[in-house]
Amino acid sequence: MVKRFFERFYVLIIFVLLYAPIAILFVLSFNASKSRAKWGGFTFKWYGELFHNSDIMSALYTTLIIAVLSATIATIIGTVAAMSIHNSRKLPKMVLMNATYIPILNPEIVTGISLMLFFIMFKINLGFITILLGHIIFNVPYVILNVLPKLRQLNKHTFEAALDLGATPTEAFFKVMLPELLPGIITGFLLSFTFSLDDFVITYFVKGAGINTLSTKIYSEVRKGIKPEMYALSSIMFLTILVLLLIVNKRSEKQEKKAAVKG
Repeated sequence: MVKRFFERFYVLIIFVLLYAPIAILFVLSFNASKSRAKWGGFTFKWYGELFHNSDIMSALYTTLIIAVLSATIATIIGTVAAMSIHNSRKLPKMVLMNATYIPILNPEIVTGISLMLFFIMFKINLGFITILLGHIIFNVPYVILNVLPKLRQLNKHTFEAALDLGATPTEAFFKVMLPELLPGIITGFLLSFTFSLDDFVITYFVKGAGINTLSTKIYSEVRKGIKPEMYALSSIMFLTILVLLLIVNKRSEKQEKKAAVKG
């Protein structure tokens, strides 16, 4: 009984440490006072001013466009790459897997500086395109590592059976393989979207003058003092990601139930 109490207490402390800062941020977004130390009453003022702040909205728009594009392109490239790795022989597969792990284990500052030097060497102007390319590059490995387990679970004779039954390779892929790989693909997309949304280090090194994402905008605001509108924006983003996670988890539960019924 005592052991169980301490186990639950320990878990509670961990969750408090994780979510207390977010809770404080959420509360401050409704604080009428600009001071973080003084409660000035409940208000939606900062949420209204958020949408009238052109600098923040421009950074948000750029961030969302880059996140959606980079996650989509990285998901396509990563899925194809995962299939190629899965079908490779032992030695090439080992080499490719190690090459996939390197960008994940590599410090982001090294990746950011190396990408900046690469773009400068080939005289590519730093800006929207270089940020997009940088995000695609660091997102692809996450997609690969989420799709590969689904490929290993896939019955290798299923695709051949579909071809024997008269399906074309394209039909067999989209109607037989893709539905089985979809959970891994969606997870890879969401991870890519989330990492792209909050990336700072790589974006900082590959962005040009006159363009900002939310992370770089917040960094520049810190030196002058963060505006309360940022609290409102952060709260909206947190709730959006939370809703997405709940939807994905619900979808996964339904798929598991269907698989259990079929089994």
